Amino acid sequence: MYHTWMRYFTPSPAHHKLGLACLGVGLQHGILPTVGPRTLDHHVAVVVSSGGGWFRGPDGRRTTVTAPALIWLTPGARHHYGPDPDTGWDECFVDFTGPATATYTELGYIEPTRPVVPLSDAAGARSVVARIARAARRGNPLLEVETGAAVHELLVALRRARADIAPDGDPVLQALARDAFQPLSVAEHAARHGMTPAELRTAVRRGAGCSPKDYLLGIRLGRAKELLAATELPVAAVARRVGYDDPAYFSRLFTRRVGMAPVRFRDQQGRAVPGGWSHQIPDPEHPPILRSSAGGGPGPAT
Repeated sequence: MYHTWMRYFTPSPAHHKLGLACLGVGLQHGILPTVGPRTLDHHVAVVVSSGGGWFRGPDGRRTTVTAPALIWLTPGARHHYGPDPDTGWDECFVDFTGPATATYTELGYIEPTRPVVPLSDAAGARSVVARIARAARRGNPLLEVETGAAVHELLVALRRARADIAPDGDPVLQALARDAFQPLSVAEHAARHGMTPAELRTAVRRGAGCSPKDYLLGIRLGRAKELLAATELPVAAVARRVGYDDPAYFSRLFTRRVGMAPVRFRDQQGRAVPGGWSHQIPDPEHPPILRSSAGGGPGPAT
């Protein structure tokens, strides 16, 4: 005995241009029928939240599936799977496609070579799937855009829920972020963690989908933008605060990655606000809070 509910959609070519298009959603539980063997032309994320079963991929090897777990079904990959015939399982699934799947695969959010992924918790993913299911109501004029946007969120939720990642994130990435503004080379960062540069590259690629250099650069330039937009610090001072002793090198790097020079970025972000520019360096961990006008009008940011 099993229960099933599903909806399927046919997004227009314009909706596919949004990057990800949701093709269907379903929720099922019980002793479900075996799926396949079959091959699809799109992606499916199957989230098993309770129970267990098995999966067999293109190599023919049988893998045990124990909840919570994710089963990736990718285009062109022959697959065959099903729940335990005695206990069944509880699953939800989302079918999707679109040009952004290639980028998500490159970043490690979709893993064709790892079709069964243990999860630490399925609640976050199930919450997103539930929103897709609610959006699937008949006559919803925002159906394709709403469900497509939710697929992006689902991929993030599944990435966050992987069992090989700590709840607070990868400790190596956390440490790199903490030390990002120090003028250290990748080799020096690696040595701080007792790793070789190659081991650090592997860890960062697995955790963030990019190289250590790009990971650090993203953090540094993000902070530089904040300082340029919210203070009147000279560009040279901004460069030093984010780890670059050579302001000319920082300006070239900023221009190449952002597409404009630091001074041009500051000009674009400048805002005419009462009180002018703040001379206090903003702290990303403690953002300013605007007081409610109900208390006598907006007060200054703290």
